[in-house]
Amino acid sequence: MRYGPQFAIRNSGFADGGFHFMRIVVTGGAGFIGSALVRGLIEQNLGRSILVADNLLTGKRSNLVEVEDQIEFQQADIRDYPAIEKLLRKADLVFHLAAVPSVPRSISEPVLAHEINIDGTFNVLLAAQRSGVRRVVYAASSSAYGDTPTLPKIETMLPMPKSPYAVQKLLGEYYGRVFTEVYGLETVSLRFFNVFGPRQDPSSPYSGVISVFIAALLARRRPTIFGDGEQTRDFTYVDNIVQLCIKAAQAPGAAGKLYNGGVGARITLNETWRLLQKIEGVEIPPVYGPPRPGDVRDSQADISAARRDLDYQPCVDFETGLRRTVEWFRSQ
Repeated sequence: MRYGPQFAIRNSGFADGGFHFMRIVVTGGAGFIGSALVRGLIEQNLGRSILVADNLLTGKRSNLVEVEDQIEFQQADIRDYPAIEKLLRKADLVFHLAAVPSVPRSISEPVLAHEINIDGTFNVLLAAQRSGVRRVVYAASSSAYGDTPTLPKIETMLPMPKSPYAVQKLLGEYYGRVFTEVYGLETVSLRFFNVFGPRQDPSSPYSGVISVFIAALLARRRPTIFGDGEQTRDFTYVDNIVQLCIKAAQAPGAAGKLYNGGVGARITLNETWRLLQKIEGVEIPPVYGPPRPGDVRDSQADISAARRDLDYQPCVDFETGLRRTVEWFRSQ
């Protein structure tokens, strides 16, 4: 892998406290979360131009169909350093969401996940630093906490990753902080907690549980719950994550820091399925299977730091998010 000449340490681009984004790049912007973020950026008119870079491994061009005339799209792979450096040359803000976003897939395909989640993230940070990007907002993962017994999870806890994916996303955080401290590139890492919403693909065996549940619900099929269903998650509607990302891009004093991205609550998978049945007015008992390796038992975010530093306020509660998501899937 060739990266060209040594890069220089530079000063922070936020010394003046100004936030005037001319060009925004969203890696993984054709994915479920990335495309929601792109729409949010357009709605808030935060960039003069928006470039979406995605290799379409898990992302879909169809996720961007409503906004395709307002963005530039490049099919690019973050493992290809020259291509990424070219795309970032005129950017001043990067949202780095490109990843293999799956614990099970990182176990079944560890080399692919490593190359994208670690090597690819390093490429994005390096290209951003060399290109004079002002800030990189990095999509980290709550999986870094593992099965630490303390709830809620707070950013100062010792990470205990239990899957390749968790290790890979954690290393991305570490690289981000080092690029801030050593090279002057502003980075903010956000540990997403179980994001769900419209456009989440239920067809893959690596899909998020809520999209799989809803697909089963609308098809009147019994879903499979791995384990006893009493494991808990801080399910976070995607609009909350979009808000958090945008806040992290704008907040002064956030460089080099880590924040949880959740709603600060938790619910069991069994309760989630019961609520979905109530929304749809049906009774469909689930099927239970063996626990999946790498899955954590309980997850809940402490979001006090994001509230304090980023002025983050979750705007959509769980049931409202579920209803919106069911309605979107029903409309497809």
